[in-house]
Amino acid sequence: MKRLASLVLLVLASPAVAAEPTLTPAAQRGYKALTETAFIPGFWTARSVPNIWKAWDGVKERPADFDAQLRTRYGLHAAPYPNDGLPMGLRKAPLLLATGIGNDCMLCHASSLFGTSVIGLGNSSLDIQSLFEDMARADGVIKKLPFTFSNVRGTNEADGFGVYLLGFRNPDLSLNGKWKDLGLRDDTCSDVPAWWLLKKKRTIYHTGATDSRSVRTLMQFMLHPLNGPEAFDKAEPAFKDVQQYLLSLEPPKYPFAIDKPLAAKGGAVFADHCAKCHGTYGEKWTYPNKVVPLAEIGTDPTRHAGVDVAYGKAYSESWFGKESAGWFVPGTQLRWTPGYQAPPLDGVWATAPYLHNGSVPTLAGVLNSKARPRLFTRSFKTDEADYDKERVGWKVTELKEPPPESAPGGEKRKVYDTSKPGRSNAGHTYGDDLTDAERAAVIEYLKTL
Repeated sequence: MKRLASLVLLVLASPAVAAEPTLTPAAQRGYKALTETAFIPGFWTARSVPNIWKAWDGVKERPADFDAQLRTRYGLHAAPYPNDGLPMGLRKAPLLLATGIGNDCMLCHASSLFGTSVIGLGNSSLDIQSLFEDMARADGVIKKLPFTFSNVRGTNEADGFGVYLLGFRNPDLSLNGKWKDLGLRDDTCSDVPAWWLLKKKRTIYHTGATDSRSVRTLMQFMLHPLNGPEAFDKAEPAFKDVQQYLLSLEPPKYPFAIDKPLAAKGGAVFADHCAKCHGTYGEKWTYPNKVVPLAEIGTDPTRHAGVDVAYGKAYSESWFGKESAGWFVPGTQLRWTPGYQAPPLDGVWATAPYLHNGSVPTLAGVLNSKARPRLFTRSFKTDEADYDKERVGWKVTELKEPPPESAPGGEKRKVYDTSKPGRSNAGHTYGDDLTDAERAAVIEYLKTL
């Protein structure tokens, strides 16, 4: 059952150093396709990145450290593969008869830890709203985005992307000529799960709504208006290889000291209180693939409601839902579930913030609902100085008041306000009855996963 380990990293004098990856031939092809192929045409012209500084308020000339400022401003990360000088997530792509700039999977599904870029780690630094707005401004196209791409930095409205883009398509993925509202909403505030968890799951997405063996579900980002049905058929073999690459990924190891006796005590507490939902770990791991009903888990229900019947029906009747390899009958259709899937916790130390909406910045907060901050911000950097080794997660600054409505959008998105729609930090109170000593032991154990 154990797959070949691989974690593609860019080593930049970091404590989290990984061995060279060993990949199967299919996974090698998948990595090559993922990092070298533009599966969607460009959204912006070639001048958008070089000129994006012109969209920065108060900046009169291109900064000398432009590349670093570009990454910091939008939560982008250095590419550990040749990428024409662009950060992960952006790439050169065809745009009509020219070469433009587009985005790829790594915009949301790659990040960095302590100076090391990590493919497969959800990008909890990304301000996708500002990036798309400023790229359009740099291109001289100043217009409002069709819906809100992100309400809080580090989260996104990925579900809204799927609903919006499929609304332009017929079941065979040809353009329908008129957009159909399939229940678009932009308040789900989704955190991005780690790709390396895919190998254990039978179902994916926060609600466990789709067969994890589906290749086509990985291709929804290709719904660019210039991609016709033939583009999806052509790319499907490559995405079968991409899936094999994703299944080869392993989480990074916790790079700091671990109190092994304390972790052993925590493992026993975990087995008694957590394993029934999150599984067991080690060479003979188990994972129950359990969806916990909303009434039991008590976490924010907005994401669960964010994909309604109209979209589920359209997806299931489309090319995406006609894949025959799934364990659903028929094909790989979307299904309704009563709640949220309890994820595997491999590499959980690296995947902060927590809960499906990123509303809890540390594992200490996950295990003690009373200790969760209500209103907070953070640096959105991923250096060692920004990491909380005691609570395990990202250091935050608690705030007394939210930013004024007159503040720029990018500044408001830096603040997580748990009173807003889709952003509640309630629920998952299973650790509340543990003692402080038991919680500390469980946290130490979770560092070992």
